[in-house]
Amino acid sequence: MGLRLAWLAGAGILVLFTLALTWIAVIPGLSAKSADGASAFSYPLIFLPFISSAFVPTDTMPGPVRVFAEYQPVTSIVNAIRGLFTQQPVDTDIWIALAWCVGILIVACISPWSLTAVGSPSRARAARWAWRN
Repeated sequence: MGLRLAWLAGAGILVLFTLALTWIAVIPGLSAKSADGASAFSYPLIFLPFISSAFVPTDTMPGPVRVFAEYQPVTSIVNAIRGLFTQQPVDTDIWIALAWCVGILIVACISPWSLTAVGSPSRARAARWAWRN
């Protein structure tokens, strides 16, 4: 794969993952009673890169941590982007990363509608507005 194509693929994965995380943030934003409650939801997401292969190889982690790190989305995304940017073979990591991103995006886009279906009409309008814009 050419260097420019690899950089475009890596940037595309980053954009897709950012979009998925943004839609995940919509869920607590619609269901929280206050802005503080909605912002507290992001704290667990902050720690996901630390329990992945972003900083250390998963082979050096203790047993339960290694199992969690190998099967979470950040590890496959980091491995795919690292492989693309360093011109190394990415094997199946790129497809696993794309599957994680698309899966998270689908679930995160559908969840606000199910939350607003039982919520107030103003929240339902906000979700429809966010989807159109």
